[in-house]
Amino acid sequence: MKYFQKDEQANITITTVTLRVQILKDKFGQSLGLPFKELLPSPVIEQALAELNIKYKKRLFDPIVTLWAFLSQVLDADKSCHNAVSKIIAQLAGEEVEIPSTDTSGYCQARARLPEKLLEQLFGKVAQSLEEKVTTEYLWCGRNVKVIDGSTVSMPDTVENQKVYPQPSNQKPGCGFPIAKIGVIFSLATGVAVALCIDVLNTHDIKLARKLYEFLNPLDILLGDRAFCAYADLIAIKKIDCDAVFRKHQSRKTSMRQGKIVGDCDKLVTWYKPKTCPKGLSKEEFDTLPQTITVREIYYYIVIPGFRTQRVSLITTLLDKTTYSTLAIVGLYGQRWDVELDLRHLKTTLGMDILRCKTPSMVRKEIYVYLLAYNLLCGLMWSAGTTYGGATRKSEILVK
Repeated sequence: MKYFQKDEQANITITTVTLRVQILKDKFGQSLGLPFKELLPSPVIEQALAELNIKYKKRLFDPIVTLWAFLSQVLDADKSCHNAVSKIIAQLAGEEVEIPSTDTSGYCQARARLPEKLLEQLFGKVAQSLEEKVTTEYLWCGRNVKVIDGSTVSMPDTVENQKVYPQPSNQKPGCGFPIAKIGVIFSLATGVAVALCIDVLNTHDIKLARKLYEFLNPLDILLGDRAFCAYADLIAIKKIDCDAVFRKHQSRKTSMRQGKIVGDCDKLVTWYKPKTCPKGLSKEEFDTLPQTITVREIYYYIVIPGFRTQRVSLITTLLDKTTYSTLAIVGLYGQRWDVELDLRHLKTTLGMDILRCKTPSMVRKEIYVYLLAYNLLCGLMWSAGTTYGGATRKSEILVK
């Protein structure tokens, strides 16, 4: 009889937990302003869990509820765990179920149990599903353009964070905060983040970029500033059947006497393999580089009354002037500023500039959840823009 009572009590507990979880899923799915129901439904999360062979127990904070609560937390002005748990309790308050404890330990432990690989996969799935909706009218010269850039995020000053993501070396110990460097690739058409790389502060942007090339699709065009304009990288991008449009690096001298002129302020030039192996390349990688590469150099001037006239030189592997005109490429590079706006939305609008987690693994999870939330909002704006007409990107909405 004693064992029967224990089993009965356990069944009651499981039933209560299951009921509360289902209520929370329904509530989150219908929540205004949080586009979970259509863009990130439960089956998508469950499929990702199955693909990664992730097993979990029946409890209030299962992976689905925990993920949705985490997303709600990063989108809220009050990003504390206490506020996130309070929202969970508020969702259950009107239902005839037992109200859970206000203690945040259960939720914090559930966040820690979320596999980083799961968040990375969901982030990629949401981005891919939105990219598949892009039609020809949103492409540039019939091709998809991806914009790349790097930035930094700070985090709480804990021993673990300092060990993995140390503060700037020019700051005295105890006078700075741990900082991580991130590299992100955004889609120019949708504004969605399609790839992410996280590393230490002193990592050069081009080193992050080389970890992100694998996320490019054939025929993509990669758009970036002068930090990414390197001989080896132009060749690497061409090898994966993509093209690049970068601003010319300041270390390369500009001479209009060299090269084949193909138009006004437009010429084809030959770049030669560096004599010494650049930093970030192994000797084997350097040895496999071809001796020359032909690129297209376009230059123009920025004239602002009262300021010094500035000359801008662009380097691109798009050699066909008929398909890709000079003005079209100059106009495309002008849209590179969108990546700055995308990063500003992430760091300032959503509040990713200063993270809250106290361990490196949780910091990385927090970054992925921010980007997942950002992509969900991009999907919501894209759906609204294509359904009712008007802007489909955040930058367009802000301008309008």
